[in-house]
Amino acid sequence: MSKRYFTATLLAMIAASIEAQTAKQLTPRLVVNIAIDQLTTDYIDQLTPYFGTDGFRKLMAEGIVYQNVSYPFTPVDRSSAIATIMTGTTPYYHGIIGNRWLNRTTIQPMGSTDDKEQVGTKTVDRPSPRNILTSTIGDELKVKTGGRAIVYGLSKNRDAAILSAGHAADGALWKDPYTGNWCSSTYYMKAAPEWLSTYNKSPERKKKKKTEFEEITELTNLAILCMEKTGMGTDDVPDMLNITLDASSVMDKKKKSTWQEEVTKTYINLDRQLADLIATIEHKAGPQNVVFFITSTGYVDEPTDDYDHFRVPTGTVYINRTANLLNLYLGALYGSDRYVDGCSRNQIYLNVKDIEQKRLKINEILSLSQSFLLQCEGIRNAYTIQSLQASQNSNAELIRNGMNVTVGGQIVVDIAPGWKLVNEENQDQYQVDSRAIHFPIIIYRQGAEPQQIVQPVTIDRLAPTIATTIHIRAPNACSAQPL
Repeated sequence: MSKRYFTATLLAMIAASIEAQTAKQLTPRLVVNIAIDQLTTDYIDQLTPYFGTDGFRKLMAEGIVYQNVSYPFTPVDRSSAIATIMTGTTPYYHGIIGNRWLNRTTIQPMGSTDDKEQVGTKTVDRPSPRNILTSTIGDELKVKTGGRAIVYGLSKNRDAAILSAGHAADGALWKDPYTGNWCSSTYYMKAAPEWLSTYNKSPERKKKKKTEFEEITELTNLAILCMEKTGMGTDDVPDMLNITLDASSVMDKKKKSTWQEEVTKTYINLDRQLADLIATIEHKAGPQNVVFFITSTGYVDEPTDDYDHFRVPTGTVYINRTANLLNLYLGALYGSDRYVDGCSRNQIYLNVKDIEQKRLKINEILSLSQSFLLQCEGIRNAYTIQSLQASQNSNAELIRNGMNVTVGGQIVVDIAPGWKLVNEENQDQYQVDSRAIHFPIIIYRQGAEPQQIVQPVTIDRLAPTIATTIHIRAPNACSAQPL
């Protein structure tokens, strides 16, 4: 072996060793991924004078803050948002098109995490993450570490807990709306761990009179307990704790409070909740060992505007009635039958099986349906699966990204802004609003240089950023670049 070759080999070995040691030092032991349902930057900015020093103020001042974030699809709700955060892709690939949709086999509404093959743990729910069609960031962490990483998803809502946990997690925990117990699914655990049963029976939880802050901090207290009892953040294998908090507000008719008063109260409590959670986790795991990723689900459920009173163009599209009229129209053309199976949110499901058995041309049915729907008041546009694929329109791209050909309907209606979409069969209703919802991505780690970044970014870039931080692959349908 020549002296020159030996020297080059030695230098390469030293460089590789230094790189490995540096990566080991920089890789956090614990990733805390916090999604806040319906969080907006507008309310953070307006209510900053009411906040303490260790919650939003600290995060916005000391974190890396991406100020202009959006979701690359529409419509957005909690389930589709959480799934997108965790997979780094849109419903077009991950399959979670909303909180609920129609099951194509049974033609019955189903939740985003429904799974009749599973049994609940301390709940009658039967859920799992099987409806997520791609891997999540937690799944990839489990694969990379050979299962040694600890991954949990926690939320008061079942869908957020399971969708944030993913397929390979150790557990998903949510609050049963009927019993008030924190529960899970046998998909993750055959029986509740002792620490969870003890927490459910704790005197603090059983108090008959609890303050509003005590009510909402049940989740953060459980998150800390989960971290302690499972040993998160105690070794060099990165762990992941996914938490979904809540910034939504509900009008309290008994107290006769205004919407602004309820929002103010919600954000003040949320600020305290964040401050306590971050301080406690940093204390227990060591601030140098933890990185926090905080963002929003990117939508807001607010009281509907009284546009009619102020003579602003508005109206109501009853999607179930519209679907029934479409069926009558197709029946007049082809003979009385069931051509439309049903509808969910802004999607209409055709009875493709029967249409094919009648040897009718599905493309012809779709084209006629599209033409019929475009004549209905309040419908700005109507898209078929084929027209969405072919369209180069930016709005059509957002709608296409929010669709999934395996679980969604065959037709999507685009409701005019200011109009309400109502489904009288399942009581779903919302007012269409095309205005952008301003929300941030905040990356906080003690010692990192604070930054304020105003360039627009999309939320699907968060998952690959987390992957880069802990040196693993991005989820398998994620093509977005890290931040």
